[in-house]
Amino acid sequence: MTRIKWVEAGTRLFEAGVDRGVLYVGSNPGVPWIGLIGVNHASYGGEPKPRYIDGVKISNHATPEHFEGTIEAYTYPDEFRQCDGSTTFENGLRVKHQNRKSFNLAYRTRVGNDLQGVDHAYKIHILYNLRARPAEREDTTFGEDIDPMTFSWDISSRGVLLPGFRPTAYFEIDSRTTPTSLLEDIENMLYGDETQDASLPSPGELLFLFDSFEDLVYDAGSVLTPVFSIHDAGDIDEPVTTTIDSGEV
Repeated sequence: MTRIKWVEAGTRLFEAGVDRGVLYVGSNPGVPWIGLIGVNHASYGGEPKPRYIDGVKISNHATPEHFEGTIEAYTYPDEFRQCDGSTTFENGLRVKHQNRKSFNLAYRTRVGNDLQGVDHAYKIHILYNLRARPAEREDTTFGEDIDPMTFSWDISSRGVLLPGFRPTAYFEIDSRTTPTSLLEDIENMLYGDETQDASLPSPGELLFLFDSFEDLVYDAGSVLTPVFSIHDAGDIDEPVTTTIDSGEV
């Protein structure tokens, strides 16, 4: 047994910043959200629902929770206009207060420590099925100092039903616990590379990518190709064991 240590280099963690915002609308490729200031998290639901029998509390289950929050930015991609209730007509005319389209969003926050600062690690946040409602906005005159105007939207979500989980629209990928090659594959999908446009896997696909990582897959060619598996267990009395994890999804 060891005594707890409160002073140990590299263990003082903090989270800060937001960057690498990507907007995904429909089946279109993702586009960078340049000018993203912050994504504020909140939730609704989760209230306790106690049950009593003869005046004795027998359970205290909570109601399902749903993601909601706000997005704040200096500006936004053109593709977000349709999510903000703006429709382009002709020759630069935009019609406001139209139906708002749902969208998905990914962004990154930093995880820092007392040795490496904000370069220690990061988290990728993925939000699905969002709807935006513009917050109150005030246009004011110029003064001696010019302060850039900021835009803000209240956002709400619709959770996705997944086997073994409560419906959710919020996922988080931590670079400290995700295998390096898997993290690289995920980022190539989210941000695009020389072989593919930026795209967002569905929640089911996201779970499958993490669940199936490093699973053994055999391709024997045609359906008539025989498959041979040879095991050398060493000593004649040593048992041969094969473990297959087929995952849940």
